[in-house]
Amino acid sequence: MEEAPRRLWTRLVPLAVALIIGGFLFAGLSLRPKDIPSVLIGKAVPDFDLPALPGRPKGLQTADLKGQISLVNVFASWCVSCRAEHPLFMKLKAQGVVPVHGLNYKDEGPAALAWLARYGDPYDRVGHDLKGRVGIDWGVYGVPETFLINAEGRIACKHIGPVMDRDLEEKLLPAIEALRRGGVAQC
Repeated sequence: MEEAPRRLWTRLVPLAVALIIGGFLFAGLSLRPKDIPSVLIGKAVPDFDLPALPGRPKGLQTADLKGQISLVNVFASWCVSCRAEHPLFMKLKAQGVVPVHGLNYKDEGPAALAWLARYGDPYDRVGHDLKGRVGIDWGVYGVPETFLINAEGRIACKHIGPVMDRDLEEKLLPAIEALRRGGVAQC
């Protein structure tokens, strides 16, 4: 008689655990990984001074991100997603929409230069973050990531993952325009 309740428990406990795990997984389907908030939004860009890639004239430092609205794109030659977004940054450069600066993340200099030579170079300046320390200060989760910087040198927006046409049209360009009008970027 005592064995019947024991058998019932041995069947109900795994079922209950499976239902709980399934509930968490189902709830996770509604999350949007690109919407990870950054504690740096509205704050001054971190203090940094990165050297240029070997053979490029200009590195990237905090002072370069003050005085005008700009984008900072975190990229690497080994990043497949960076290749997908790269034509949009070439388009921004050709149209003169906003200065785009590169933060080359954990990448060897010759590989990064070869990548830029092959796919085009949309960057006004490129900082070489070989060890990834500056990327950590910026709160980089991975590459690619793109930051919109206002004229005061504050981070107005952070985009995680590759910037696609829709992201550019619906998020970044309206945010750039809002900053130009003296408003707040809604990203």
